[in-house]
Amino acid sequence: QLVESGGGLVQPGGSLRLSCAASGFTLGYRAVGWFRQAPGQEREGVACISGSTDSAYYVDSVKGRFTIARHSDENTVFLQMDSLKPEDTAVYYCAADYYTNVQAMCVEAYDGMDYWGNGTLVTVSS
Repeated sequence: QLVESGGGLVQPGGSLRLSCAASGFTLGYRAVGWFRQAPGQEREGVACISGSTDSAYYVDSVKGRFTIARHSDENTVFLQMDSLKPEDTAVYYCAADYYTNVQAMCVEAYDGMDYWGNGTLVTVSS
């Protein structure tokens, strides 16, 4: 399973770092993505990173503010979120699957990926 952590309440302009840890299996060459879903909205791919290269994709709304990275242990993926805005408020999920095209992974946000986490809530509010 995948386990997300690091969510919480933060003021606009603040930062959070989310973690996605694989438990009971090894990520290996799977790509990993972060997705979010706000109330009443569809799930959106935020950032996805390749399992075999350093290539990453970001949705336009988070470019320059969010950074996705794999930990050196190769079984954890982080999402560093800076300059947070109220519109970033959502439940954030991570998912893992074998994708060679990380943009496609984020854009498709396919329900049937190998692994999905249960989500962590991020609230950006003053």
